Amino acid sequence: MGYGVCRLSVVPVRREARDQSEMITQLLFGDHYKVLDESNDHKWLQIRVYFDGYEGWIDQLQHKGIEKDYFDQINKLDLKISTEITAGILYKKKLVHIVLGSVLPISSTELFDLQEQFAFNGDSKNLGLKYHFEQMKQVALQYLHVPYLWGGKTPFGIDCSGFTQQVFRISGYKLKRDACEQFTQGEKVPDLDMANPGDLVFFKNKEGKINHVGILLEDSKIIHASGKVRLDFLDEKGIFNEELGKYTHDLIGLRRILSG
Repeated sequence: MGYGVCRLSVVPVRREARDQSEMITQLLFGDHYKVLDESNDHKWLQIRVYFDGYEGWIDQLQHKGIEKDYFDQINKLDLKISTEITAGILYKKKLVHIVLGSVLPISSTELFDLQEQFAFNGDSKNLGLKYHFEQMKQVALQYLHVPYLWGGKTPFGIDCSGFTQQVFRISGYKLKRDACEQFTQGEKVPDLDMANPGDLVFFKNKEGKINHVGILLEDSKIIHASGKVRLDFLDEKGIFNEELGKYTHDLIGLRRILSG
């Protein structure tokens, strides 16, 4: 069916091929994908995001088609990723506002497609450069107080697993999109006493299914998206919200992604 790349600030990816359907994730500028199918009315495309394998539907009007060799070239280059909350990139002499975690069409040494005419002078890092915990913590804190948004991945609205995925992506690590998928990655941490700052912490609902994830910080604190991206206390029972005076999430397990 073809391939595409996001050339807008952010594009909603929906569960079904209609505007009223639930937004399950977002494409940020620079995200690329494979086209799997087209709706009968030709208004929607079903896609698979290259980075995390997530599938959903995007509006045909927000699709930018690319050739397979161009798609393959993107996958091989160590591109850059934006490290500013917002920045501007000139695309075909027009300004596009991009957000933290957008993939920049620039390799370590050059533009990878001169025909697309990009110019960017904001802050960025190489996608493949792995951060240590202190650097990753600073990335996470950039999202502090960002409102919760189901399916969101931006500094203007983000969900719990979108938050962890973006923080780790900017820090040089690949995470899947949903919390239950992230729980299968990395190394299992037996209990909270053996945890390190930077470990992923997972929580369950009443049925015992994983429904939440956050990032462990020092001093028994966790940063996570619940209502907004916030800092709370964590113990072996779960997350304690001081404002509400109660536990809000029940701990189920931890995983270690950071190397070293």
